[in-house]
Amino acid sequence: MQQQSLAVRWSARTVRSGPFHRALSEAVDRRGLSLSRLRAHLAAHGVSVAESTLSYWQRGLRSPSAPRSLDVVRALESVLNLPPDSLVVLIGPHRSADADRRPSLPELQQSWAETFALRDELSGMPGSEENADLDVATVVDVLTLGAQGRTEEISSTMVVRARRSGPDSFLVTHQDEDGSDVMATEIVAVDGCRVGRVRRSARSAGMVFELLFDRGLAEGETHTFGFTLRPAASVRPGNFHRVVRSRMSAYLLRLRFHPAALPARCLRTIRPREDLELLVREPLFCGPGNTVSAYFEELGVGIAGVDLIWE
Repeated sequence: MQQQSLAVRWSARTVRSGPFHRALSEAVDRRGLSLSRLRAHLAAHGVSVAESTLSYWQRGLRSPSAPRSLDVVRALESVLNLPPDSLVVLIGPHRSADADRRPSLPELQQSWAETFALRDELSGMPGSEENADLDVATVVDVLTLGAQGRTEEISSTMVVRARRSGPDSFLVTHQDEDGSDVMATEIVAVDGCRVGRVRRSARSAGMVFELLFDRGLAEGETHTFGFTLRPAASVRPGNFHRVVRSRMSAYLLRLRFHPAALPARCLRTIRPREDLELLVREPLFCGPGNTVSAYFEELGVGIAGVDLIWE
């Protein structure tokens, strides 16, 4: 009983001192919860929030800003056994302009600079924002790797939503491993689209290509389409990830390995930007059929995927 009383007094003192990120981080540490367990407790309270968002808040890289964030913070107070509104009062001024801003691809993945230049070649308008009228809602990526651990096929199914009326295509930027023959990679439109113009760079092992819907979408309309990439020659990948530029409802990444080429470890990862430390790093395990699946819900801006350790 005495120990519980001390814990409550410590909690209240830490929360009063602020700032928000420090109070939250210390309260989470006191409960001994991982991000995934904290997120599960919040879900039990009827609140959904991305692990990356919780990590941003704990580290002071971002503060709760959207109106729905207040519900998340109040649920955190309950899960962490904190007094009502003790975290809410520590939230700084809202920065809605920052919250709504969609970063460019080069801001998140600087090493793809040469591949990004191909987008300007396609659009004819340097600096223009690709896919500006579309939000990516859900993506399923499936990678098939062969006996040498090399990528044999990448299949993607995407659900997009039109921000306004008119968008009739989607521009895909793909970066392969150094040493891959991206010039010979086959692009196949599976459904809901057809392949338009394609630009490739052998030096950067990257390419940019259009997927045409053949009709303009209405504002708010969702559209589902799928495509497959078949590399003619590839090298063993060290990771596979997707760059997320605005909130995504769900992302599922599945990797199918050949039984003769299984990695030593697979890690589910989220990082805010290519040059910053990981926000999430969790082990994954091969299931029947030599498959590994990484599922992400309510992703914020950043880079999500799987890191592969072969030896």
